[in-house]
Amino acid sequence: MTIEVPPRGTRGARSPGAVFQFLFGPVMRMQISPYRRSRGPEQPRTFGFPALLPTTVGARTGLRRTVILGGFPDGEDAWLVVASNGGAATHPAWFLNIARHPEQVSVQVGSRTVSVVGESLRGEARAEALRKVAAIAPRYTGYQTKTDRELPVIRLTAAHDPG
Repeated sequence: MTIEVPPRGTRGARSPGAVFQFLFGPVMRMQISPYRRSRGPEQPRTFGFPALLPTTVGARTGLRRTVILGGFPDGEDAWLVVASNGGAATHPAWFLNIARHPEQVSVQVGSRTVSVVGESLRGEARAEALRKVAAIAPRYTGYQTKTDRELPVIRLTAAHDPG
């Protein structure tokens, strides 16, 4: 399955940049460690909404990367993620990683790690997914207004062995 990468925007919220990454990176990594120690199947909440840990392969580096994201349940073994990047004109790196290496993505949800496949949502399916996300985390509503880039919405679904 392929993940569509819409064009980057011409305007948007300021991208955090290298200084922000230097200062905020350790804080984000501090969120990942306790999540990884989750003992139950329940999906932990971070920053006020359900979170998950996708692990991807870097689009340019080929290195494995893990981030913490809002991951909104969408049925059994499926989650919605929005490549909002805070409304910046550019796509987040984790999204570009998924698009480049869609067959090498896993997510940790609670104490469980599963391989997933991603699906780009378009049209009414995308609009409905954004409504679901905004009902849980209203801050996502404002991100699209900050940029002229279409915010990709991806449904991550557990990959099941065909046997």
